[in-house]
Amino acid sequence: MRTLAATLISLCLFAGAAAAQQAPKEGATAMPKSEDVRAVAPALESYAQKFVVDDLWKRPGLSRRDRGIVTVAALIARDQTVELPHYLALALDNGVKPSEISEIITHLAFYTGWANAMDAIPAVREVFESRNIGADQLPPATGPQLPLDEAAEKQRATRVGEQFGQITPSLVQYTTDALFRDLWLRPALAPRDRSLITVSALIATGQVAQITYHLNRAMDNGLTRDEAGEVLGHLAFYAGWPNAFSAAPVIKDVIEKRAN
Repeated sequence: MRTLAATLISLCLFAGAAAAQQAPKEGATAMPKSEDVRAVAPALESYAQKFVVDDLWKRPGLSRRDRGIVTVAALIARDQTVELPHYLALALDNGVKPSEISEIITHLAFYTGWANAMDAIPAVREVFESRNIGADQLPPATGPQLPLDEAAEKQRATRVGEQFGQITPSLVQYTTDALFRDLWLRPALAPRDRSLITVSALIATGQVAQITYHLNRAMDNGLTRDEAGEVLGHLAFYAGWPNAFSAAPVIKDVIEKRAN
């Protein structure tokens, strides 16, 4: 993983240098202000205030900290960086640690693609710099890990190996070595939060086939059924109603089966 970390750092530095050489496009990266939205789509500004600001973020089913995590995860997963600085600041104001933001980006590189994680770097760096967040507040590249449930991991690895080992041994091996014996054991994110981020990203990107496994894992890690349902309602606004309703039957099935 040291080679992987070095590669990531090199890519980040290259991307940062390239971005610095390009003149920003007018209006392309700044989140529109309320008056700008009102001048173009007054109904949208009204809905945003009435349902998102005055209602959604105040609902008790999910803490504001969790809503920050879910929203940041969805924006990175969908490569929608215009609103990212605003919601990063909101997440930090509601108790999400800089180390957790850093780890969310790393986690989502694996679950939504390297490019999406890289695209989030400039916005996050800008927010960190504005708040004097330095390297001392970020998780190290390597270090002590959380304990591994050997029995559960062996069962998972065996099942995946039997299904796909003959077709794509590299995918099976990387899934074991990079994800479940490394990434998922990093302590900068609690297992419950790491699962919440994963489920949010899957819903936001329409990857419903992966939700059953990861929602069960999330609930094993402490996510409640009410919180799972509230994540769906929250993401309807940030990822669209079709993605929320596509995920709804899968989440319903998991919750009902666990209740029996």
